[in-house]
Amino acid sequence: MKDNTHACNDTPSRREFIQRSGGVLTGAALASAITTRAYASEDNTIKIALVGCGGRGTGAAVNALSTQGPTQLWALADVFQHRLDASLKNLTQQFGKQVDVPAERQFLGFNAYQQAIDAIGEANLVLLATPPAFRPIHFEYAVRQGRHVFMEKSFAVDAPGIHRVLAAGKVAEQKNLKVAGGLMSRHYPPLQEAIKRLHQGDIGELITCWAYREHGPVGFNPKGPETSELAHQIRNYSCYTWLNGTFLLDWLIHNLDICCWAKGGWPVSAQGQGGRQQRRKPDQLFDHYAVEYTFEDGTHLLAQGRHMANCWGFFGDVLHGTTGSAVLGEGVPKPRLFKGHQQTPDKLLWEYQGPAINAYQVEHDQLFAAIRQDLPYNETDRCARAAMTGILGRMAAESGALVSWEDALASKTELAPELDQMSWDSPPPVVPDAQGDYPIAMPGVTKGV
Repeated sequence: MKDNTHACNDTPSRREFIQRSGGVLTGAALASAITTRAYASEDNTIKIALVGCGGRGTGAAVNALSTQGPTQLWALADVFQHRLDASLKNLTQQFGKQVDVPAERQFLGFNAYQQAIDAIGEANLVLLATPPAFRPIHFEYAVRQGRHVFMEKSFAVDAPGIHRVLAAGKVAEQKNLKVAGGLMSRHYPPLQEAIKRLHQGDIGELITCWAYREHGPVGFNPKGPETSELAHQIRNYSCYTWLNGTFLLDWLIHNLDICCWAKGGWPVSAQGQGGRQQRRKPDQLFDHYAVEYTFEDGTHLLAQGRHMANCWGFFGDVLHGTTGSAVLGEGVPKPRLFKGHQQTPDKLLWEYQGPAINAYQVEHDQLFAAIRQDLPYNETDRCARAAMTGILGRMAAESGALVSWEDALASKTELAPELDQMSWDSPPPVVPDAQGDYPIAMPGVTKGV
């Protein structure tokens, strides 16, 4: 196990973790800034580097290039040529001269992120959208080089990665760099209004939260004869724990975060379970999870994640208070509050009735306004907490043990040791056996921390 020299010197307690301020200007204040600012002339163009040119990275670039004020996509980085080419073609078609990425600013390989970040120069912005395992490394480098950062979720896959993210976030604050994380639901005005109503007591004291992500199977691309094992796993990153931290973390993180936002705190412990029933793909994915989180006051957050065919589906959060309930979250565009616990039309207390809003765009609008006006903006701590909640749940579900937040955060286990030195010649952190099967966690056998 390598000595993680990038980790914080002191392991923060759960209470300290909760009490930290992210230094982020409120949505209302930033919205006002966006509408009132006289944006800079062309010599204040913000150059953008995209690191990770898949669908989500390309989408983030679309949002960044659609903000007010002059912007220019300046550099691209990926490990796959075909993804870089497809992203560049897509963005050029949409934005024309706003995309200026000649061959000398198109970078391939595991160190390509460094070249793309270096190419844009200080005080410009990098979009980090590679598989989550690489996020701490890329975030560290971007901050070290003095770049503003948008980092897509999730933000780490294990506790050592969380410590690296926290440490880099502190440096970003010292350097007055702006940092946004891809938990866009936090920037969704209808949800902000719903959470405000919850916090003012519209359904009484919150006692139980349910976070759901239930849908069909996660896709899988079979390994081709010319594809290396490492390339195969990265192309299927959602299916390998070292790359995405499990379905529970990378796919449920939004609704876990929203429940903790509604509750006003983070869990102290978790116990859970999971396994594979339908899934026969040669990967590491559990196809179902159920995790019970406990908050400091003894109330619970229950998370269910399932990707199976022909099963009940729902994507959202259901919250219960002492006098009512709520249906909201990622996957629920119109949040609703109800009297009592039957979510029927006759019990409706409040429902969002306004126009459709693109939360992805709002979060970028607010980030760019903060950069242009030099406003406080650093979402690192909150993003790290949300990711740690998913990591805690993964530890509990895969081990079958009751795991405390403190123990999970203090874990030294790295899912991909020496990731900083990875190259195409490196063996992947997991490999299949003679039958083509990968190691899969087993509750009761796998260690929790």
